[in-house]
Amino acid sequence: MREVDVLGVRVEMPTNHPIVLLRERDGGRYLPIWIGAAEAAAITYAQQGVVPPRPLTHDLMRDILAVLGHELTEVRIVALKDSVFHASLVIDGGKTEVSSRASDAIALALRTGAKVLVEPSILDEAAIVVSSEEDDEVEKFKEFLDHVSAEDFEGPTPEGEPGDRPDLPE
Repeated sequence: MREVDVLGVRVEMPTNHPIVLLRERDGGRYLPIWIGAAEAAAITYAQQGVVPPRPLTHDLMRDILAVLGHELTEVRIVALKDSVFHASLVIDGGKTEVSSRASDAIALALRTGAKVLVEPSILDEAAIVVSSEEDDEVEKFKEFLDHVSAEDFEGPTPEGEPGDRPDLPE
């Protein structure tokens, strides 16, 4: 498994769909994952340290784990099937694993400080390598992240959005 950093969320043009961008920690590859608007807002809130007046779903999940005496050790992005990323929540050092959408797993990892890991074969298949000429684009993206807020992602989420798991309820 390869550890990645969560760079942030942006809206991909022209489709207007949000993506979360992961960067391989010990390498030069970037992994874009298309996500829903609600998950984009949840990830952005966590990165900006926004504390809502009432817990959002990912805050609730974090709190339930803590109250029950469990710890989210790491999040693993384990499969890419039909353009859908599948993840696994590793709890208590591997005693328990729970299937998850990648976007939900990332949002929860950001709230708990858990590592985000990706199967090397997924990076080989779906990651992009940013050349030195494209470094300007990455810098522009980082600048964008400094100015984006979770409210930028509010609104209806289209049905069947890539990255969503149809077998898991919202």
